[in-house]
Amino acid sequence: MEGPQGWGEFSPPPDADDALAARWLTAAMEPSTVGWPDAVRGRVPVGDGGRRPVVDVGDVDTAVAAIGRLDPAAVELVELTGRAGDVKAVRRRVGVPIAADAALLATDPDCADVAVLRCGALGGVRRALRRAERIGLPSLVTFTGATSIGLAADVALAAALPTLRFGCGPVPDWLADADVVSAARSLLPVDGFLPAAPMPAAPDPARLRRFAVQDPATVARWRELLRRAAAAR
Repeated sequence: MEGPQGWGEFSPPPDADDALAARWLTAAMEPSTVGWPDAVRGRVPVGDGGRRPVVDVGDVDTAVAAIGRLDPAAVELVELTGRAGDVKAVRRRVGVPIAADAALLATDPDCADVAVLRCGALGGVRRALRRAERIGLPSLVTFTGATSIGLAADVALAAALPTLRFGCGPVPDWLADADVVSAARSLLPVDGFLPAAPMPAAPDPARLRRFAVQDPATVARWRELLRRAAAAR
């Protein structure tokens, strides 16, 4: 999406409800209107996904057993998904630090040790920073951008956090071959880091043409999602 001062990425899940789509739209409009907060670091670490496994707590005992099979020396923390009460129950029974999505921590701030921030779902960098401040826990950023335009917002959030103890990520596997910005501006890690930028790169016209959607039904579905998001803001 092109705005008055640049570009942003609108990439909510296709089945997003109106409220979630509206937050993604706010995040997409942020860099091209008000911009991002100043960074406190010029680059952010990108973590190894294997050191931060995700476990769904469908059953507390099963989740505890799964975590117990992990190598403590190879795991930095474990992100849990599920109900806040179940996540808290698992946390009390394991020795590894537990991370949970900021939305889950909003219902129970004691269910995890680390807050997981997702820029798009929280409504942009500024809103995510305010949420992290209210939670009051160490935070990490899970990247949700589908291209380097969206990824730049994730990096901007990580770069603006007052402290950043954990690696962020992951960078999408397809980015090296299917980005929409020029190869020189594509956000691929170098030596385990990504640079923070004041604004996203603009899309490269030739690369955009490669991925132009031709299916009318798909175009109509996304236009309707965008219309609903704008109406819900």
